[in-house]
Amino acid sequence: MNKVNSNHSVYVLVHGAWHGGWCWKKVKALLEPKGHMVYTPTLTGLGERSHLLTPKIDLSTHIEDIVSMLEYEDLYNVILVGHSYAGMVISGVAEKVANRISRLVYLDAFLPEDKKSIVDYLVIPSLNTIVSSKGDGWRIPFLGTLEDLGVRDRKDIDWVKVRVGDQPYKTFTETIDLTQRGSNIPGTFIQLSRFPWFVDAGERAKRMGFNYYQMLSGGHNAMISAPNETALSILQIP
Repeated sequence: MNKVNSNHSVYVLVHGAWHGGWCWKKVKALLEPKGHMVYTPTLTGLGERSHLLTPKIDLSTHIEDIVSMLEYEDLYNVILVGHSYAGMVISGVAEKVANRISRLVYLDAFLPEDKKSIVDYLVIPSLNTIVSSKGDGWRIPFLGTLEDLGVRDRKDIDWVKVRVGDQPYKTFTETIDLTQRGSNIPGTFIQLSRFPWFVDAGERAKRMGFNYYQMLSGGHNAMISAPNETALSILQIP
């Protein structure tokens, strides 16, 4: 079982689509010196685990990645943070190991409803065509630009470009099964005001009684472009 000072917290930061645990590097470097335990796992097939990329990887694979990490590290009282796509992941994790989680934090993330998948929320009419023509029918190449995600510093762009990789399509199409097991875990939603995709998720979080915050800087990839503000937002979570 994790042993930390009562004034310190255990954070598990889960990255979004196309990224890896590497994207939290700046935020982790700000949280750890304050005495917090910080884990930044990489989901199967992405980041330094891209050599494991196969057509079989789906949302359940990524949920199990985090469940296994919590169990093998014997972590409890975890503040589980999911960015973007990882809102789906942490919601699934809460269904399986609610006893290990003290709070769910959705950082500009999908906040799914039962039997929904990402493609139910993400309207990209040409997605199937992109997957067929550029992803062999099962991979999604990185969509858009880093500038669209708020990454504008040249050094950051160069750092990220060589690290993003294809996303398994099944992680976007598999639906999630939600019961009541994770519903008693307190929730926080952090809205990144420069990115419009997750406004509806933020409004739903408010209706569900989540703590709700807005970050005014950094864009969607704020952990890269605005790490200080991101770390501060995480530290302010009750």
